[in-house]
Amino acid sequence: MNKQSFALLFTGIIGAATLTLSVQAQTKQSITPKFISAKTGEFKLDGKGKPFIPDGLGRSVKPDEGDSRGKPTGKDPRIPMLSKKYPWSAIGRVQGTTTDAESYHCTGTLIAENLVLTNAHCIINPETGKMSTKIQFMPNVIDGKYEDVAEVEKVIYGTDFKKSSDISPKDWAIMKINQPLGRKYGYLGVKPIPTSTLIKNPKSLFFVGYSGDFPTEQYQKYFTAGKGWTAGYEEGCSITGEENGFLLHDCATSSGSSGGALIGVIGGEPYILALNNAEAKNLRTGQDITNFAVKISTIEQDLSQK
Repeated sequence: MNKQSFALLFTGIIGAATLTLSVQAQTKQSITPKFISAKTGEFKLDGKGKPFIPDGLGRSVKPDEGDSRGKPTGKDPRIPMLSKKYPWSAIGRVQGTTTDAESYHCTGTLIAENLVLTNAHCIINPETGKMSTKIQFMPNVIDGKYEDVAEVEKVIYGTDFKKSSDISPKDWAIMKINQPLGRKYGYLGVKPIPTSTLIKNPKSLFFVGYSGDFPTEQYQKYFTAGKGWTAGYEEGCSITGEENGFLLHDCATSSGSSGGALIGVIGGEPYILALNNAEAKNLRTGQDITNFAVKISTIEQDLSQK
């Protein structure tokens, strides 16, 4: 790809505006996360990557179930994620604070009762290498409203961007939170699938992210919290290829959707099959050229190091 024709943009920290936290009550304690490289081999992912649905929570295949605000119109395929049932309940907003006291947000997904999967650049500034001083996770945020907020105690990351501030195929992080929210909201499975298999099954994935450009204008009259405070859902996404260790995909992404999961249904259960992390844009038109994702097999290989 010609570097003059497009720019590689992180869809989380880069360009994220300072945001005001929701009116919901925050936890009183303030935890400074401990950061651990996956290279140390200190962390192993438990649970064999299987999904979990709490008793009584209920589940739905419709992200907008029972809410008239979610009807798609126009060219943008995204609709608001409005359901409080599983698996939508397990997806949430990652709220961070930089060393300069600036606020930003990304997207994260519960993968165990106290573990959240997101991007490394959502907890480490790729340009400076500085790590966030505070990180919170709020599951199932809808129009700025949420029931719970957990603070991140520990972060295991795949890259710290010291070799390069460019996007990395190891741009993943697992955050350990101080509350077992997965018991209440459930968590998704994580499964590595060969790239060839993903490519041979187009339009089989869906994507959810707290993009900074969503809700779009067509939905704004239904929401009061502003953009980035309601997740957008897109069905029929595809993995289109693999390049330099990245998966390429065609889901709609923007600032704030970093760390969002590309999800597929296997045996009737939802599994994270890739992790959105960046996009390539045409410098002249601003249009997306392609989007990049981290392979689940990359995460598993990094965690298996000794």
